[in-house]
Amino acid sequence: MKREEQSRVLPDRSAEMKVLVINAGSSSVKYHLYQMPQGDILAKGLVERIGEVNSKLSHFFRSRTYTEQTRVADIETAMDLILQTLIGEDVGVIESLSEIDSVGHRVVHGGAEFIGSVVIDEKVIASIEKFCDLAPLHNPPNLAGIRAMQRRLPETKQVACFDTAFHATIPKVAHMYALPYDLYEEYGIRRYGFHGISHRYVARRAAAIMGKHKYDINAITCHLGNGCSVAAVEQGKSIDTSMGFTPLEGLPMGTRCGDLDPAILFYLEDKGYGVKLLRVICNKKSGLLGISGLSNDVRNLEELASKGDERAKLAIDVFCYRIKKYIGAYSAVLDTVDAVVFTGGIGENAIFLRQRICTGLTQIGIQLDPEANQTATTEEREISTEDSRVRVFLIPTNEQAAIAKDAYELTRSERSDRAHTYA
Repeated sequence: MKREEQSRVLPDRSAEMKVLVINAGSSSVKYHLYQMPQGDILAKGLVERIGEVNSKLSHFFRSRTYTEQTRVADIETAMDLILQTLIGEDVGVIESLSEIDSVGHRVVHGGAEFIGSVVIDEKVIASIEKFCDLAPLHNPPNLAGIRAMQRRLPETKQVACFDTAFHATIPKVAHMYALPYDLYEEYGIRRYGFHGISHRYVARRAAAIMGKHKYDINAITCHLGNGCSVAAVEQGKSIDTSMGFTPLEGLPMGTRCGDLDPAILFYLEDKGYGVKLLRVICNKKSGLLGISGLSNDVRNLEELASKGDERAKLAIDVFCYRIKKYIGAYSAVLDTVDAVVFTGGIGENAIFLRQRICTGLTQIGIQLDPEANQTATTEEREISTEDSRVRVFLIPTNEQAAIAKDAYELTRSERSDRAHTYA
């Protein structure tokens, strides 16, 4: 091999980075430390029950597990615990915090301002703060995680990855509600959509599996977990999605009601139900739990239904019917569909539900392969027949890997820009 050919295939060590991915919630923080661009996970973990006396750290590294019970008062304290663990003498995977080149943060709501991930500056922080009213349970802890990392790693690039960003391409005809237009202009009331990081990841993976460019695929992506949403992806971009102004709209979920006639709430208010109680009912007491009266877990409901429990069976029937209805609607919106993708805890594991959802969709070109669908593995694979016009895939979502990739690429791009500036 010639010398110049050798130089082209040698790995570019200068491009390697360590990227820390943070997903800060109200009572827990998940973290992953990646070696990029390889995508190797050096360590990952969870700090849970934040604010309680029995807080817990679970840290996984080098095929080992380390746990620690300690009081973690707030997200600030959780970040200290995570960083000290990563450099810990016996449990650490890096020598110094200076080895962390970039931190990628999951942020739930970015409104319509962001169509992709961005390097965090004061303007970005101001936008995240502005949208706290739209995501009061998510944006404040997301923001607390960002600020905590900025204080602890002031020289490290911070990147925000928004759950809403992938859906920012939804056209006005799909994101508008038929309410007075003034409410849209004054309060930003429109469809935003969520689970965008997951929908984008599995749509990109489906394109890669099919040998297509990421902007050369029409797909219907189904993220089915305790929270559920469906997206219509045209030429690699989201053009509609089932969640709306909040994550409450769309499919029935574990405990969320999904689509309903809003007059039901007015009726119940007349019957003495207050707004706070109605909010709890719609978000915490409805969905699979509400219909079955027993559980929000599909595994439990399948077992109960097999033993003759009619309400458990009804909950599953309603769930599958509504997903099928969305797939049918989005097939009309897209005109041509290349693929349907199942992901999320239910989408990846519920064999029987995938079969129920796909049965009767031959008119739009979906033919499920029963044997491929029955295979008990959650590795990505095709589960449609060879002659199915629309290919059906099971693709485990990997939101943290998508965040790590975005953080790596944005940080590397900025470094490259600086190198050209100072050259």
